[in-house]
Amino acid sequence: MNVVVIVVGGGWAGCAAAVAAAQAGADVVLLERSNLLLGTGLVGGIMNNNGRFTAARELAAMGADYLFEVIDQVTIHRRVDFPGHLHASLYDVNRVEAAVRRALVELGVHLMLESRVVDVEKDGDRIGRLVLSDGIRAPAHCFVDATGTAGPQGNCARVNGGCVMCVLRCPAFGARVSIAGKAGVREMSGSLFEAMSGSCKLQKKSLAPWLVRNLEERGALVIPVPRYVPRTDRSAAKACQQYSLPEFYDNIVLLDTGHAKLMAPFFPVDRLRAIPGFESALFQDPYAGGRGNSIRFTVITPHDLTMKVAGVDNLFCAGEKAGLMVGHTEAICTGALAGHNAVRKAVGKEPLILPPSLACGDLLSCIERSLGSPSGLLNKYTFAGGVYYSRMYESGLYTTDTRRISQRVKDANLTGVFSQRLL
Repeated sequence: MNVVVIVVGGGWAGCAAAVAAAQAGADVVLLERSNLLLGTGLVGGIMNNNGRFTAARELAAMGADYLFEVIDQVTIHRRVDFPGHLHASLYDVNRVEAAVRRALVELGVHLMLESRVVDVEKDGDRIGRLVLSDGIRAPAHCFVDATGTAGPQGNCARVNGGCVMCVLRCPAFGARVSIAGKAGVREMSGSLFEAMSGSCKLQKKSLAPWLVRNLEERGALVIPVPRYVPRTDRSAAKACQQYSLPEFYDNIVLLDTGHAKLMAPFFPVDRLRAIPGFESALFQDPYAGGRGNSIRFTVITPHDLTMKVAGVDNLFCAGEKAGLMVGHTEAICTGALAGHNAVRKAVGKEPLILPPSLACGDLLSCIERSLGSPSGLLNKYTFAGGVYYSRMYESGLYTTDTRRISQRVKDANLTGVFSQRLL
């Protein structure tokens, strides 16, 4: 039996879904509206910090290590500590997309870049085909919506006064289109949980040579903001609440991810250039990083713990659309489960649910509970900090003991589950 799975959205979640579905034996098509994979992962760069180490090792023990191995090939710093975060790995954002693209092709995933979905064709409670902007109709047995939550331009115009020219490049490739929304699913939206992307990228060549040398040697720098420089606005709502610590407001925190990653949603250029070493600083992403940043978490798709979308029999979701989750590891977790379960659905097998004895399963359970609570919608959830990392730490789910993590997965009878063929 040939099973076709179409994944829409080529960010970390979509790539993970494509990998999982391919490993399960499906013919996989990955549609991405732009000309590059990884979405915000193109300017991300942080892995393994705090509880993300635990979650990544859980996923690896479950057989979802393919993308982590690719990331490891382009990692430039390991075991880096910075305020509130331990043992981080920093990958090179300049090399990661090409590496991931090659890896997906080698796995047999059919990539269709610059392919924007504009509508769906349904048969009852099932999607039959996706309609692309060029008129192509693409059928499949199951679909994964990993279209993300950032864009279109109107959201940035409403908050920033205009497009901030971020890596998502909506003006060039068109706005994000929700597959679930087009299928008639009533998604959650509103300013209650919207947030700005939490960091910017600076061009290294625009910084003082001594600053760049120190950054590249150490991986992370914490530079006090002089008293004569007004602080950035503390009221800016950051998607990455794990970085909402006093240290990130009272200092410039820089990470070396190929570019110089500035751990603030934005920083007015005139204030930034008043700091020694930053006299000629230029933003790489977003180009208007002195004014604002991309607006994310504009929509949430209702779904169950298998990642199946409510009301559509053969649609799964992953990434930020699946809840108020922040981070690449979190995206890979949801993507792997969505892609795997899409194949299970197509072949008539019971879907997989990750148990709360695993950090990955516990996070998804917390997300599901948060969607039914107004107070829960005020938080963002990540293995790396904030309310969920506190829960991980207090419950004993956080650990850096790889043998303990592997045993935990073995006890759940899930060792290698994502690498097992179902066809």
